[in-house]
Amino acid sequence: MQIIPVLDVAGGIAVHAQAGDRSRYAPLTSELIPQHPGDPVALLRAFHATLGVHECYVADLDAIQGGALQRSLLRQLAEFHTGFAGALLVDAGTNHPGGALEVLSCGASEVVVGLETLHAFADLAAVVQVVGPSRLVFSIDLRLGNPILHPAMQDANGAGPDPITLAEQATSAGVTTLLLLDLGRIGTGCGVDLGMLETLRRRFPKIRLLAGGGVLTRRDLERIRDTGCDGALIASAIHSGRVTATDLADLTGSSD
Repeated sequence: MQIIPVLDVAGGIAVHAQAGDRSRYAPLTSELIPQHPGDPVALLRAFHATLGVHECYVADLDAIQGGALQRSLLRQLAEFHTGFAGALLVDAGTNHPGGALEVLSCGASEVVVGLETLHAFADLAAVVQVVGPSRLVFSIDLRLGNPILHPAMQDANGAGPDPITLAEQATSAGVTTLLLLDLGRIGTGCGVDLGMLETLRRRFPKIRLLAGGGVLTRRDLERIRDTGCDGALIASAIHSGRVTATDLADLTGSSD
């Protein structure tokens, strides 16, 4: 299973994401780099050097919330990343082909299209067609199990699709990688929704399936792996030291 550390960045600073309340995110203090709080490049170096992990998920919170893409920072991260056998997955609020191409031009290996910023599944299909399914991740964004829909996707009667229906629409649009991401669980240590992961795995046996939000210990990662999930996002647990480099090496089969 892939273990993918997360960098949440706002205003060029790495921040500590908790329960999806972005207005309260503070600069991140990590045991990996206690002398460099909030330094995203130093954190990426530590992911490589200390944890032996060569993938990273970057959430550009400025862009996700409607602001400008942090182009300079993304290029810095990508330049450091060059030469490592891994991937830089970037969510920057992309919802159309032009935005996806801009993110990739900054050095991302894969662009993440999140449900919370998607206007229509036709737009998702257009992104897949332009960048290719291997370079796109569709994130099923939830808040404590409830899909987070852009106003353009919301039913006037208040009814909303469930995560399985959303996954079906995404795969019909050509998506081959799904991320189940519960923003309400991020930084809480309450664990991911294993039942939903198992259902997604059964319904879509051939897709690449990732999960994030709520990992507290190595045991949480083992449970995610046992559902048949292909990869897990992790942040707070590594910054607090509850999940170690040894844990990650054991789970990924790496000798680094």
